[in-house]
Amino acid sequence: MVLVPGGTDTIGSARFYPEERPVREVVVGDVWFDAHPITNAEFARFVADTDHVTVPEKELDAADFPGADPELLVPGSQVFTQTRGPVHLGDWTQWWRWQPGAQWRHPDGPGSTWTDVPDHPVVHVGWEDARVYADWADKDLPTEVEWEHAARGGLAGADYAWGDEFTPDGAVLANTWRGPFPWRSDDPHGFHRTSPICSYPPNGFGLFDMIGNVWEWTSTPWTASHEGIIPAGTAGAAMACCGGAMREEPVVRETDRMVMKGGSHLCSPDYCQRYRPAARQGHGVRDTTSHLGFRCVVRS
Repeated sequence: MVLVPGGTDTIGSARFYPEERPVREVVVGDVWFDAHPITNAEFARFVADTDHVTVPEKELDAADFPGADPELLVPGSQVFTQTRGPVHLGDWTQWWRWQPGAQWRHPDGPGSTWTDVPDHPVVHVGWEDARVYADWADKDLPTEVEWEHAARGGLAGADYAWGDEFTPDGAVLANTWRGPFPWRSDDPHGFHRTSPICSYPPNGFGLFDMIGNVWEWTSTPWTASHEGIIPAGTAGAAMACCGGAMREEPVVRETDRMVMKGGSHLCSPDYCQRYRPAARQGHGVRDTTSHLGFRCVVRS
C-alpha cells in the first residue's frame, strides 16, 4: 500500500460535466491506498479463502424484473462489445450486451478465463462484493473525497492526474480509448480492453491506474452534485469498526447507487471524457460490468 498524505485540497471541476460541480475545498486525512486496483489473482485468493459468491453468479428473481425476457433471467453481467462501424453515441445498448455466464472468472463470458489475465483488474464485481473483500482484507473502500484527493497526486486543480494536458508531448499516460469509439481501437500499446496493472506511470503519490483501465467503486452514496455529498459520520450512515479504527458504513438498499471514480479503458475524447480525478458517475450497487473494479484503503 502507498501512504497518501492528507491536507487541504479541492475536488470537482467547473469545466466538464454538471455532476462535478461545484468545486469545493476539503480537508482529507492521511490514508493508505492500494497501489493498484485489486487484480484477478488477488480476488481469486479471496474467493478460495471465503467461498464468496459474487453478484453475477447468483440466480435472478423474475419478480424483480417484470416483463423481462425469461431467457435473459440467468446469472451474467454486462460486457462491452466493439461495434463493426460507427454508431449513434446516444445509444449505449449498441456496445453493451448482457452476457449470460460473464463473471469475474470469465471476464468476456463462457470460454474466457481470469487465468489468462491474472494481473488485470478484477471486473464484474458488485459493490457488496467489493465491501466483502475489503472486510476480509481488514481494509475499507475509499470515500469519493479520499479517492479524488489521491488521484490528483498533489496537483491541486489540474484537469488530469498528471497535469492540464491529456497527452503531454504525445505521451499516452493511461489506458483510455484511442480512436473512434466504439468501433475502432487504436491503442498504441495494444490494450483493447483492460491492461495489466502498473502498465502506465504512477501519479505523484505513487498510485497506478487511478485514471483509466477500470472505474473504481467508492463508499460514497451517489448525489447529483458535490453539494449533496454527506460528510462522514452524519445522518444516513452508521459507523463500523475496522482493525481498531472507526469507518463510515453507508446504509445501502438494493436500488441505491454509489459513486464510481476514475473512468475506464472505454472513456474517449469523443464520447466520455471521464478519465480525470474530478469525474464521477453513479452506479447501481448490484449492477456489474466489464469495466468496473475497485481498490482498498486503510485509514491512519
